[in-house]
Amino acid sequence: MNERILIFDTTLRDGEQSPGASLNVFEKLEIARQLAALKVDVIEAGFPVSSPAQFEAVQRIANESEVIIAGLARAKEVDIKSAFEALRNAKSPRIHTFSSTSDIHILGKFGDSKYGITLEEKRKTVLKMSYDSVAYAKTFVKDVEFSAEDAGRTDIGYLADIIETAIEAGATTVNIPDTTGYNFPSEFGNKIAELKKRVKNIDKAIISVHCHNDLGLAVANSISAIQNGARQVECTINGIGERAGNASLEEIVMALKVRKDIVNYFTNVNYSEIYNTSKMVSGFTGIVVQPNKAIVGENAFAHESGIHQDGMLKDRQTYEIMTPESVGVGKTKIVLGRHSGRHGLKIRLKELGYQITEEELQKAYDAFLELADKKKEVFDDDLRVLMGDEIYKEEELYELEYMHVNAGTKTVPTATVRIKTGENVIQESSTGDGPVDAVFNAIERALDIKPTVESYSVRSVTSGRQALGESIIRIRSGENSFTGRGTSTDIIEASAKAYLQAINQFNVYCNTKVEINENGISIK
Repeated sequence: MNERILIFDTTLRDGEQSPGASLNVFEKLEIARQLAALKVDVIEAGFPVSSPAQFEAVQRIANESEVIIAGLARAKEVDIKSAFEALRNAKSPRIHTFSSTSDIHILGKFGDSKYGITLEEKRKTVLKMSYDSVAYAKTFVKDVEFSAEDAGRTDIGYLADIIETAIEAGATTVNIPDTTGYNFPSEFGNKIAELKKRVKNIDKAIISVHCHNDLGLAVANSISAIQNGARQVECTINGIGERAGNASLEEIVMALKVRKDIVNYFTNVNYSEIYNTSKMVSGFTGIVVQPNKAIVGENAFAHESGIHQDGMLKDRQTYEIMTPESVGVGKTKIVLGRHSGRHGLKIRLKELGYQITEEELQKAYDAFLELADKKKEVFDDDLRVLMGDEIYKEEELYELEYMHVNAGTKTVPTATVRIKTGENVIQESSTGDGPVDAVFNAIERALDIKPTVESYSVRSVTSGRQALGESIIRIRSGENSFTGRGTSTDIIEASAKAYLQAINQFNVYCNTKVEINENGISIK
């Protein structure tokens, strides 16, 4: 008999920890709605105690979602209480708490003598912390998940003890993460099988796994774990996450679907929403899906070889083990241009997974017409970029109102920028080593700042000669770095927008206040 595998999506928590993938509250809410349409079983909405924005995002997602909403919390009372407050109004709340369990983590994180002197003493402290955190979380909600961080490198005997303790304290799900992506599939599967033998109360909880992709084995490890007793898989859309990322949701669920001849498991995922979800996450995070990415890459269902094309024309099954339609990659395309109306735009946005109000539609339509005047045809990727840039962006302290650049082979590049901040406008000009440098220098003069530019890149995010260009810039201040992203058919304008957005992120972090008086701009 087929058994159901629960899909725990952590795109909004672990996925957002990808460098440069920061999401605002509105973007998180829109992705959560799409994940609900995808019919995942659990959405891990964030880490509430980490910041007010994280708390708000978890709270707003919890307030409207019908699926299980999880909030992450360290084994600390303040974290657990914060998670509960954010989840208070959720229909199905889950508190997800964790402790480090490998010797490497215990010795590295609990070096202070208050946790004990010897490794054995520190292990006992972690064991007690784990029990106490689960028991405390249980006073708030019925559904508590416990994760043994770095379980992949944890001694099996100690891991069994800590899992048994967590279940005894009330954990309804116990997660076995391969936090560093260290394990091989056979090794990780054996670890799950061994836990089922050693943990006497294991039948009182669901075994979950959370595999990272440092060796490119996250999906393989997850499937091996399923075959050995795991019934929940933690994964992300497009496999995004820290370092090399997480197990890819779309790869796991389609592997189980396509190879049901050898794996007797199923999920409740709505496969036809996979592609839309992938594109939405990529558009909002700015993380490009590689063309040859399984299931959702642009080349996943593309055939260039003459032999392949001939085979496909005779029988699609010669080179395709699944149809593009099965994951939501449709062949029908509505061409959008400057003569398109609001209704056509609304229908296409709905097909792409966006749920917007009439006010947001008008804003999107105005931005669409401005873009359509620059391009003969507006593609789906253009619309996704437009939605991220115009509809879901937060109010910014600084906004580029005007930019003029003069550059040439025998001309000193000069730039003039006009920046709006509240009701005030600041204008400055500068020269530079190229038009982008001149713009950056003008912005720095206008705002009287000089941040360190850590990285800067420009790429095309749509197709054709009139493609939208995207600039991503990271600036650093002390221990902290801030990422900005800007798009435009003009890459210099995109660069200016990205620089200002990074500065805006810095200002939000520092709670900057701006005053303009007769002496110029004053930043406090």
